[in-house]
Amino acid sequence: MSTLSADPAETSSPFTDFSDIDAFLRIPRLASVAASRDGRVVAAIQEADEPGAKLVSSLWELDPAGAEPARRLTFSAKGESAPRFAPDGSLLFSSARPDPEGGAEEETSAIWRLPRTGEAQVVASAPGGLSLLAVAEDGRMLAATSVLPGGTLEEDAERRRARKDAKQTTIWHTGMPIRQWDHELGDQSRRLVLVSPGGDLTDLTPDVGTVTLHAASADLSPDGATVATSWSRRVRGGETRSAIALIDTATLRRTALLEDGEHGQYSSPLFSPKGTHLAVLRHTLSSPTDTSYARLEIHPVAGGEAVIAQLGDLTPSDVIWSRSGGLLVAGDLHSSGAVLEIDASTGEARTIVDDGVFSSLAEGSEGLFALRSDVSEPSRAVRITAEGTPTELPAPGAVGALPGTLEWVRTEVDDVSVGGWLCTPAAASADSPAPVMLWIHGGPHASYNAWSWRWCPWLAVERGYAVLMPDPAMSTGYGDAGLNRGWPRRPDVVYRECETLLDTVLEREDLDGSRTAMLGASFGGFMANWIAGHTERFDAIVSHAGLWALDQQHRTTDAAAGKMRVHRHEEENPDWYRAFSPHHEVDAITTPMLITHGNRDYRVPVSEALRLWWDLVSSWDGEPQDMPHRFLQLTSENHWVLTPSNALAWNRAVLAFCDQHVLGAEPVPEVLPW
Repeated sequence: MSTLSADPAETSSPFTDFSDIDAFLRIPRLASVAASRDGRVVAAIQEADEPGAKLVSSLWELDPAGAEPARRLTFSAKGESAPRFAPDGSLLFSSARPDPEGGAEEETSAIWRLPRTGEAQVVASAPGGLSLLAVAEDGRMLAATSVLPGGTLEEDAERRRARKDAKQTTIWHTGMPIRQWDHELGDQSRRLVLVSPGGDLTDLTPDVGTVTLHAASADLSPDGATVATSWSRRVRGGETRSAIALIDTATLRRTALLEDGEHGQYSSPLFSPKGTHLAVLRHTLSSPTDTSYARLEIHPVAGGEAVIAQLGDLTPSDVIWSRSGGLLVAGDLHSSGAVLEIDASTGEARTIVDDGVFSSLAEGSEGLFALRSDVSEPSRAVRITAEGTPTELPAPGAVGALPGTLEWVRTEVDDVSVGGWLCTPAAASADSPAPVMLWIHGGPHASYNAWSWRWCPWLAVERGYAVLMPDPAMSTGYGDAGLNRGWPRRPDVVYRECETLLDTVLEREDLDGSRTAMLGASFGGFMANWIAGHTERFDAIVSHAGLWALDQQHRTTDAAAGKMRVHRHEEENPDWYRAFSPHHEVDAITTPMLITHGNRDYRVPVSEALRLWWDLVSSWDGEPQDMPHRFLQLTSENHWVLTPSNALAWNRAVLAFCDQHVLGAEPVPEVLPW
């Protein structure tokens, strides 16, 4: 049973009590910001509902000058998200809230409009829901919806009712892919629709199947005449490739702008303010010797040579066009982040702001706005001044004093500088050294550079642990060389760098190297599983969504095509599989392990945890009641633990397991009390 507090989250004062996990999970979370041409800034802010069953988003007006408190605009139980301003200054958003006039489809996300004064009204809805992608200067909108395969938008509602009444759940597969993250593919045909200001829908892609647009990103030209979209197709070997297509919104005529091929594939098209150029991301194809790299390119829509953005070591994550015609790019950089401005004619870059991770870039009449985060602070809405200074805008969800200190630590491994963030309890000293947790991030292309609600080190620091979070080989924000060091997914390379950094910080008198734990998720969970069979130095190991038997995982993951392209079949690459698939070393595991996994995880299927659990239990040479390993199964979760009540149980279970085996605390009960 959840013990989450039923009281609404306190928004008037910063949160400081990291011993209260219930309250921590109720801190409001800023999800996105939008800025208008007439000086308004609106944020989407998520909060846990009363029972802790889900996060609900609402829209808040922020003061762009940073002087006045935020003002809540929306209040429905279903929530509102994805705010975007229309050319007339009204606020568009997505919501499945009931339509008081009965015009919207029930239980599906519709597009709503909130004027400056008055009540919100439905703009458009569809049986498969609508998600807003772009707005043209004349008020026309580009949105995405879905229909049942083989049908039309007009007949979709009736076909859905018939399928639901018959309880039919079949999916007819004709190739790959068939899954993505936590949902099935093949039971829906994703479509792009043009929405008139009055709410009329035009299906721009009536002839597509179930693969073409399943993961498409698209944009609408400023004049509303053209849509640019990624366009996927199946190729040999169970793989797909994504090109860029242009669609005439008047005639529905489609032309190819950028072809996919051995050079890579494309995504994330964005029209320039005048509609003459298109910014895209080109992703090279990974191989056994090289990982995939993202290149930001600027292409003339009429054809011609592309300009390549010179991003340096920055790994791009968020791109918008500025009104002046340049590109603004946010991304990971050197275990932190930055925003660059790209000259669209030359590709040259200059740094606008760094020292933080920035997302949800939005340019308004009052300047550039974004969300900024780092390891010590959750995402906060900021206005970035012309001098590159982020000024925070008052909003719910602020965090105050932390239970310890944050510092950057580094070491040298084979002439490579390897660094990470060290969180140390305030009470740690030479007389009372803190036990230490080593956390290894997922990805492997990721970085410990920002606040995490799922893996927050400050909950462990409050408990008395120091937490070391390295950015080893294959981390983002260190250029191509950093991404490719340790490729293809070499756990020995990653662990050597992490262990060397751990040994370096353990030379400190305020840290206790005799009491340690290792934790990781996804690729970090794979590292946890591999480390468990290669060392006995840790007192406890926690593996969430970890890969165990790679010959099995590489064929059952939703990313099977890329995994098999890089790692081949085990018969073709036996040395790699024998050295790096953790399941080969199950007999060497002596460290108590906590396995946690979501049943709806298709990236690392739960079969990995099931097989690992069987291998641990069946190979335990002792009485069943003495076995130290535990398995926390999360039957409704996917690759992450997103439900607040489940996150509460997960955090408490992880900390209690570490307390038991690292600190000698009482064993975790046979039946969890949370």
